[in-house]
Amino acid sequence: MSEQIITAATVNLDVDAGDDPSAVINHLAENLGEAGRTSDPADLARAALAREAKSATGLPGGIAIPHARAVSVSQASLAMARLSKKVDFGAPDGPADIVFLIAAPEGGASEHMKLLSSLARALVRPDFVASLRAARTDDEIVDLVDGAINPPAAGSSTTAAASTEKAAPQKVATDTVTTQKTAPVDSSTPAAPTSDKPMSIVAITACPTGIAHTYMAADALKYAAERAGVDFHVEPQGSSGTTPFTPDVIAGADAVIFATDVGVKGKSRFHGKPVIESGVKRAINEPDAMIAEALAVAKNPHAAVVRAGDGDSAGAAATEKGGLSLGKQVQQALMTGVSYMIPFVAAGGLLIALGFLLAGYQIANKNIDKTMSDGAYIALHNTLWNLPAGGLGTYLGAVSFAIGSLAMSMLVPALAGYISFAIADRPGIAPGFVAGLVSVAVGASFIGGLIGGLAAGVVCLAISRLPLPQWARGLMPVVIIPLFGSLVIGAVMFMFLGRPLAWLTTEMNNGLSSMTGGSAIILGIVLGLMMCFDLGGPVNKAAYLFATTGLAVGGSAQLEIMAAVMCAGMVPPLAMALASTVLRPQLFTEPERENGKAAWLLGASFISEGAIPFAATDPLRVIPSMMAGGALSGALIMALGVELRAPHGGVFVFFAMNAWWWFLVALAAGTVLSALCVIAAKQWGRNRDRTAVATTPREAVPA
Repeated sequence: MSEQIITAATVNLDVDAGDDPSAVINHLAENLGEAGRTSDPADLARAALAREAKSATGLPGGIAIPHARAVSVSQASLAMARLSKKVDFGAPDGPADIVFLIAAPEGGASEHMKLLSSLARALVRPDFVASLRAARTDDEIVDLVDGAINPPAAGSSTTAAASTEKAAPQKVATDTVTTQKTAPVDSSTPAAPTSDKPMSIVAITACPTGIAHTYMAADALKYAAERAGVDFHVEPQGSSGTTPFTPDVIAGADAVIFATDVGVKGKSRFHGKPVIESGVKRAINEPDAMIAEALAVAKNPHAAVVRAGDGDSAGAAATEKGGLSLGKQVQQALMTGVSYMIPFVAAGGLLIALGFLLAGYQIANKNIDKTMSDGAYIALHNTLWNLPAGGLGTYLGAVSFAIGSLAMSMLVPALAGYISFAIADRPGIAPGFVAGLVSVAVGASFIGGLIGGLAAGVVCLAISRLPLPQWARGLMPVVIIPLFGSLVIGAVMFMFLGRPLAWLTTEMNNGLSSMTGGSAIILGIVLGLMMCFDLGGPVNKAAYLFATTGLAVGGSAQLEIMAAVMCAGMVPPLAMALASTVLRPQLFTEPERENGKAAWLLGASFISEGAIPFAATDPLRVIPSMMAGGALSGALIMALGVELRAPHGGVFVFFAMNAWWWFLVALAAGTVLSALCVIAAKQWGRNRDRTAVATTPREAVPA
């Protein structure tokens, strides 16, 4: 490496960087900006805070490792702060006084990722953390970190080098630990096996960014295995590359640990092995407990095991103690289906809107023979050399409309297919798509896709657990499960579930279409509250999904719902931008004011996540204020009858609205209300603090 990943200029010893994670992250991002490691500190801070909002980065032992990838980062870099006043980063044992901001360039090279992951692994060692706290100078910190991420060559004679090499091996992809029965065992950890051959456990660790938690979990489990005296192998599936287990390692394993927040790559390799599952942070916080649970399931003949056909999803098998609850598994399955469906919504809906822009709304009308739309008829029967009556614009618009309509027709099959995939993995995809196609055929639409996808996944999972001869098991994922899964779920949908669900869908659509006056306004309020509640989270996504699937159904009420959802979703970033850059900027920190400038464009583009940096640092004041404005915007849209035919785009799809001026009125009203509410909440909080200080007895105030 031509430059160090950390320098004395990016080390901050015994500093007061603020009272909350946002302040500390912004302080360290500015530090990296001054050192020339990022061209836009505010961009880096936003990325780190967005990551912080998804999952806290505090770790046991008073450590925090906020991290992010950003296009503004020129090279993988570290900024470190040893805080004089601890800050709560969400660790289970209290606030942190040592904070590393890990900044990785977008698409960073694997060598950089290895360095960053090596640091993460060193942070699970108490002696390394103690050295960080004892260091007196910036250069000492640099030397310690450099020793962790660039360990000396094997065979070094110094004790320090040997210790560092053990903590941060250069081979970071797959680790093996074998500890015999004579290894010292802490009394609080599981006892070592009593047989001559120690039990063997294999583990997979993985987090969304694959920079830090993946490797910290791997090392935490490794050290716990050492204390328990078991044979242990771990495969961190992170950014610095993955070296898969060899077949003999898997064959010799007595149990498997999946400590992941994302899908496990090659999960089917572990077929038949007892398994426990958890998120990656549990492996960091409770590694001894997880090793003990793995040893327990290895001896339990009734323990959950990895099933044939399991692929690259999070999987469903888990133990009662260490796994995911049924409700959590269902939620993950539904969110998986939604995440795979949304690209069809975005592509199809925007292409349809473009078709309207080029050829007019009439291309959605049924052709004279009633078998297809005018747009589809023109796309099929006309060419560039045989243009329709409207000319080139009409032809191109019809083609765009036809492509978009085909993409939108895949919404329900994609939703059902990937819900089933989340439950039964790859063998469940085909039966899930079949369930979705049957749902469309019988008129059950979105509700049928949800129920059919869940049912298809359960059916496929049940088939995978049938006791079959060894020769037939190889046919399970590619023939037996797709064939019989499709047959069973297709028959169930046609014969039992399809028509009742179609009736329910019809009644719901009729109810929406009949909504006028007060009932429609109430619906708009509810949708507005949902869009602003968690700013891109599950509740927000549920409201958005409800609106976008309505586009495929059509009708005035569904188009009004889409307009209400988009308008309410634009309110939070625009309101925070208005409050922090125009109305009362003095109530906000400098980084928040910078975030506010970016939030103007994010809000205009219908990206609710633009308000996350504000909500993450002050949720009790920001989120209720945003919900107030979102509710007002949603209600006004429904009251004014604004319709929208595009699922995304914000102000850039005004052409797809019937009355864009009323949309602007509703958006402005909600934005102003939210901005005023958040200003009032922050001002009230400031005044209350001043009052508390003023009424404090004089002798109680420090000199």
